[in-house]
Amino acid sequence: MAMAMPMPMPIPFTKMQGVGSVLIRIVLHFHCDSTALKLEEAAEATYDSSILRRLCKQGGLKEALKTLTENISVKSADYVSLLRACADKRALSETKLLHTHMITKMGLKPKNIFVPNTLINTYAKCGSLQEARQVFDKMPERNVVSWTVMISAYAKNGFAEEALSLYYQMQRTGSQPNHFTLATVISACAHLRILQHGKAVHEEINRSRFQDDVFVSGGLIDMYVKCGSIDDARQVFDKMPERTAVSWTAIIAGYAQKGHIDEALRLFQQMPERNIASMNAMIAGYAQRGRVDDAMKLFVEMPERDVVSWTSMIAGYVQNGYVDEAVELFDRMPERDAVSWNTMITGFAQNGLAEEAMKLFDRMPNRDVISWNAMISGYAQNGRFDKALELFRQMRISGVKPHPDTFASVLPTCSNLAALEHGRVIHADIIKGGLLPNTFVGNALIDLYAKCGTIEDAYTVFDKMPKRDVVSWTAMIMGHAIHGRGKEALQLFEQMRLSGTVPDRVIYVGVLSACAHAGLVDDGWHYFDQMNRRYHMTPLREHYCCMVDLLGRAGNLYMAEDLINKMPMKPDSAVWVSLLGACRIHTNIELGERVAEHLFELDPKNVATYVLLSNIYAAAGRWDEIEKVRKLMKKREVKKKPGCSWIEVNKQVYAFAAEEQSLPQIEEIYAELDRLFGEMKEAGYAPDTRFVLNDVEEEQKEHNLSYHSEKLAIAFGLINTTRGTPIRVIKNLRVCGDCHTAIKFISNISVREIVVRDASRFHHFKDGNCSCGDYW
Repeated sequence: MAMAMPMPMPIPFTKMQGVGSVLIRIVLHFHCDSTALKLEEAAEATYDSSILRRLCKQGGLKEALKTLTENISVKSADYVSLLRACADKRALSETKLLHTHMITKMGLKPKNIFVPNTLINTYAKCGSLQEARQVFDKMPERNVVSWTVMISAYAKNGFAEEALSLYYQMQRTGSQPNHFTLATVISACAHLRILQHGKAVHEEINRSRFQDDVFVSGGLIDMYVKCGSIDDARQVFDKMPERTAVSWTAIIAGYAQKGHIDEALRLFQQMPERNIASMNAMIAGYAQRGRVDDAMKLFVEMPERDVVSWTSMIAGYVQNGYVDEAVELFDRMPERDAVSWNTMITGFAQNGLAEEAMKLFDRMPNRDVISWNAMISGYAQNGRFDKALELFRQMRISGVKPHPDTFASVLPTCSNLAALEHGRVIHADIIKGGLLPNTFVGNALIDLYAKCGTIEDAYTVFDKMPKRDVVSWTAMIMGHAIHGRGKEALQLFEQMRLSGTVPDRVIYVGVLSACAHAGLVDDGWHYFDQMNRRYHMTPLREHYCCMVDLLGRAGNLYMAEDLINKMPMKPDSAVWVSLLGACRIHTNIELGERVAEHLFELDPKNVATYVLLSNIYAAAGRWDEIEKVRKLMKKREVKKKPGCSWIEVNKQVYAFAAEEQSLPQIEEIYAELDRLFGEMKEAGYAPDTRFVLNDVEEEQKEHNLSYHSEKLAIAFGLINTTRGTPIRVIKNLRVCGDCHTAIKFISNISVREIVVRDASRFHHFKDGNCSCGDYW
């Protein structure tokens, strides 16, 4: 017979408080935040908070905050409710107010770790990673949730490097990750596309109890796919004791993305239950391989479609140039999300239809940061750099917080316009937003300063980077190359090799280009041979092009021609144009005509061939031959690109074309040039009329030379900036010999440093001299 259990004696509330606090500590020790929170509520409840919680659930954040300020004692659960409401509304200012209230009521050491964990998450969702990190750093103790929330905050906001760095810091403290932590870290490795980090995390997983976790395994498959290691992804898939639809879809998508569409199809057919996601992956795979008809067939056969299905098919059309079909499908979509709108905008931009992209952008009901990025990038891809910069300004005004990818798009826009002051303002925004250190953004800043003519600023960014990848080194070496600092570029390359960074083919293009601009023929041959000898890299056309440029500039024209004839692949037009450019420098008509014949056969629409050949004839005074070239251009409908120059004054970019009458302050510009030419001639300047391609009177030739676009831009800069301010100009074509000589005189007369970036390189003019040493 069972004995009745005696009823427990009721515990007085004061004693229960002590018991509760002990239980809370026990629960927190085992990282059960939510359970600890419930125990604390039972132990410390001193008022009814149902009104506050109801307001939070109903979205009445401001009313709830007013209720909170009236309370004398506040439970942790109420703070959590309010923080979640702030996160839902992305209410940063309210989060900061609430944080201040928490410090006032609870001090810097809250009783429940769940509160600061939620606060970190809220700051992260509001886009304020600096505040999130400050809360994290000030926590007297952290559990696995604390680490995971902060790592996830970095990863979700595009700071994969910081997420990975924090994970390694977590390991050093001895804190053990859970499967959410590991999945987040794997995602960060996938974003960075760094296979060695991904494999290191995989080894940690194999030593943990999560090696068979389907959530973690699915992340590993995705990571290996994105890192380009489909074989490793397949090994993870094959070893899974249990496979989910997500796992199947991930491996199918991996094979499809790698171009192994037949293997993707085989797995797709083996899949126990095909779902919409796997079908979408196959559609994307077919489209990527140009098999648009197969993609459309599967799309039509789908029993049901989601918004991703429609978007994948639209993406397939635009990727293959079928813009009209994409538009027709987009118009038929039963519902659209931000991704479908962004896909169509990107499609228009990639197919050269920037204005159509802008019209669609204006129609968007809700724009996210990706929408703005797509449009900014679209304008930049189509050479509309001024529009891209203006759109970035509008983005900031609209209150949309830029993402690292935004800066990666807009900084090259500043580079292309030589808009240094705009770039400096954006750099300040990056620092304020806590986006440094970030290798991706840091690389874009190096490129900005190098291409805006301030290589010292590029060095400052480079030196402060805690982590450098091969792109960082390449950006600095390329920067030195276009500034004519060949020796410094080579020193930097050797420094990179000593650091353990393995060079790739792209960085060798920078090294050989540096040798070409500085006339370092022996060094050029050394590094050209080193590619194959030491790193087993076969030189590509780009490397041969650099070598032809190097040899040609140095006067070794026939050696350059011989190198072209010995190339293991068919030379393209860029290689022959390099040699033709060298023929222009050294006025070699015989070889120039032979090279031009190759180009006329290979690429008859290449305007550079006609211009360079005309320059060779003009230097020799062969006007009849120039006329024949003109007639050939007219017959083949080849048009010369007009020279254009840009200058930034007071954070506004101005464009100038030769002899353009509608330019701002045109009368003042002409007057300034007339004054300068008068002083220049007194100082010994004589116009070099060999660079005029018209057989006209000498006086007319001098007039034509006087108003080249770079001279107009420089004059505009002189009359609109204070004395001593450097003048920075960018030109879309190569600076002619006369302008080069004239700018040397202008720099001496005006006592200004004048920096000109042409289609080939930088020229720093100061005190009557140029940094290129007349070797360009």
